[in-house]
Amino acid sequence: MQTFAEHSSQQIRTVGHPRLLDVGIVVAGSVLMALCAHVSIPLWFTPVPITLQTFGLSLLALTLGGRRASAALCLYLLEGAAGIPVFNPHGVGGIAQLLGPTGGFLLAYPIAAFASGVIAHNVLQRARLLSFSLAVLVSDVVIFSFGALWFGVWSHQPAAMVFSATVLPFLPGEVIKASAAIALALRKKPRTIQA
Repeated sequence: MQTFAEHSSQQIRTVGHPRLLDVGIVVAGSVLMALCAHVSIPLWFTPVPITLQTFGLSLLALTLGGRRASAALCLYLLEGAAGIPVFNPHGVGGIAQLLGPTGGFLLAYPIAAFASGVIAHNVLQRARLLSFSLAVLVSDVVIFSFGALWFGVWSHQPAAMVFSATVLPFLPGEVIKASAAIALALRKKPRTIQA
């Protein structure tokens, strides 16, 4: 007959380690996003800076799947809202940054990560390049749509000005960042990931 200690030890071995691993992965993902946010170039014509955040988000979604990537992005937003300096350094930080002109981009991250991760690991399993490309495209559409809509409501600018301030200047860089994230994710051996 097993003692309570032996039973508890067995439970930790069978249940605790995968959960601890997931927690560690989620925390590491939020750290990656903070690092990507601090690679930031401000632009004179828009409050939206160029950052590596969409690269980080895509890489997380493609390698971790939707649930863990989305959890990492939720943790990232909570860290930022709590005042930890994880957002891009050109913003005001904290909750004010979530409510400011770039708040729509930030708030879209968990949704985009989840959608991208699910697509990457559940659609077109035999064609990883195509699946990953579709996943990153959906992620970008979600992020830029939320970001532009939020900025439009926040700034009361006409749609053409919103598009030229929040989407158009970022498209060339987005192609490069998406390609880099896909290339890195493709190097990882495919395995079953719970989206």
